[in-house]
Amino acid sequence: MTISSVELLKKLSEADGVSGFEKEAKEAALSYLKKSGDISGDRLGSVICKKKGTLAGPSVMLTAHIDEIGFIVKHITKEGFIKFLPLGGWSTQVLPAKRVKVKTAKGDILGVIGSKPPHLLTPEEAKKPLTLDSLFIDIGASSEVEAEKFGVKAGDPVVPVAEFSQLKNKKLLLGKAFDDRVGCAVMIKVMDNLKNEKTANSLFGVAAVQEEVGHRGGITSTFIINPDVAIVLECRIANDFPGTEKHELYSCLGKGALVTFHDPGMIPNLKLRNLVVETAREEKIPYQAYTVNTGFTDGAVVHKSRSGIPTIVIGVPTRYFHSHAAIINLDDFESAVELVTAVIKKLDEKTARGFTE
Repeated sequence: MTISSVELLKKLSEADGVSGFEKEAKEAALSYLKKSGDISGDRLGSVICKKKGTLAGPSVMLTAHIDEIGFIVKHITKEGFIKFLPLGGWSTQVLPAKRVKVKTAKGDILGVIGSKPPHLLTPEEAKKPLTLDSLFIDIGASSEVEAEKFGVKAGDPVVPVAEFSQLKNKKLLLGKAFDDRVGCAVMIKVMDNLKNEKTANSLFGVAAVQEEVGHRGGITSTFIINPDVAIVLECRIANDFPGTEKHELYSCLGKGALVTFHDPGMIPNLKLRNLVVETAREEKIPYQAYTVNTGFTDGAVVHKSRSGIPTIVIGVPTRYFHSHAAIINLDDFESAVELVTAVIKKLDEKTARGFTE
């Protein structure tokens, strides 16, 4: 039975799993991956799904990170407010008045990120950007003791609250954690596409942990698999919105998957990159060349593993990620799935060996 892309993206998006606390998100991914291959993992918690090839061909790693950005409880004030630290990169300006869940041993506690309202700011304060230290989470507790009775303690993860939705244009999807549940969904769909096909390579689908805090699962899972070829799946910046000049445009929604030509963390293997582009053209799959000087992916560590691994990053253009909610176009997602599936079918031993000759 074909996996519904919208249902898959909804399930992954609405699962909670900030860096270091990925259990719920991993369970959502595993509910699909266990039907596509043998399940194992690394000792940090990354999930690995192996589909063995029919020939003694190359090992191909298809990896996306399962963690999302969020927060962790630092301490509770005597008045019952929660001070917190970020897990991953946040812009402070997007945080005030956003709903969050504190995930305690007693269950989830709903709260809102609070800040001093504009009416109470001094002229000097109004001119300064918000700092994380000035923010807090209000869970409705009247004191530190009451917050602790609710179950809150230092070290509890805090997760953004945002409902997955299809917008009026049903091709556009809105949700939290698209970075990188979108990449995980691409990986799951590709593994499902190929589970019953005879391939000349062994395929490893990876849901890596703790990417947002230092590419940690990317390092450990790559070390275990030691692949001959790696394809990293990510959401990447779409800035087709007001205020962007044409020469500043990174990518657009609705114009295809993203093939990364350059980012600060990695220059892809050129022969692998050319194969991806040629495949897109042959199969008439829409794609965009993504050449930027901002944003790292697990590719930054994957391609440097052991003696080096031919690696490419294929992405889905995404507006507003690293915030509570982002937007993607379903057609771009499907283009990424189609492109990655087609490329993997070409990765026999001769082709993989040729990337480093």
